[in-house]
Amino acid sequence: MTHARRDSMTDHELPSHAELEAHLRQARLGLAASELHGALCGYLSRGGEPERRLWLQRVMADPEVGVVDRDSLVDDLYTATTRQLESPDFGFDLLLPDADEPLVARADGLLDWCRGFLGGFGLAASGEAPLSDESRDALGDLSRIAASELSYDDPDGDEEALEEVAEFVRVAALLLYSDCVLGPRHRRSLN
Repeated sequence: MTHARRDSMTDHELPSHAELEAHLRQARLGLAASELHGALCGYLSRGGEPERRLWLQRVMADPEVGVVDRDSLVDDLYTATTRQLESPDFGFDLLLPDADEPLVARADGLLDWCRGFLGGFGLAASGEAPLSDESRDALGDLSRIAASELSYDDPDGDEEALEEVAEFVRVAALLLYSDCVLGPRHRRSLN
């Protein structure tokens, strides 16, 4: 899993969707870039062990995938994602196809992201961890979004709706991360 790190990339900046998509195709991992990012976010949001070199094996539930090489593109994805989730300014982004891609591709990317998130969240689950009512609702909403059948009848309205749903998904992921990871961490530090 090697790929040279881009010098201009910061630790909080996700790799480009197109670049990661090409890398995943070349590595024959059978996962879209948005789905992989969603799976990583879901895994981390449920409190999955954030082992930097083993995260890809964990979120793909496949020990044959191998370890993640430092400074590889998938390592960059991990680093940026963990830093964004921990960011106090809510600087978390979803890795979705670029804005210049067709609406259909961007919408499919959002559905892939949601499916990945749910899968990763489920993989990290150890027993029935208590969720707030808001988090349970957010998880249910993510599930409904992931199962959606989309139609494209109103290009302008569809564009606006996609932006609103993507923002909802972003906030739902942050809520779940806060509820499952930051809340328990804060409670432990108080004891």
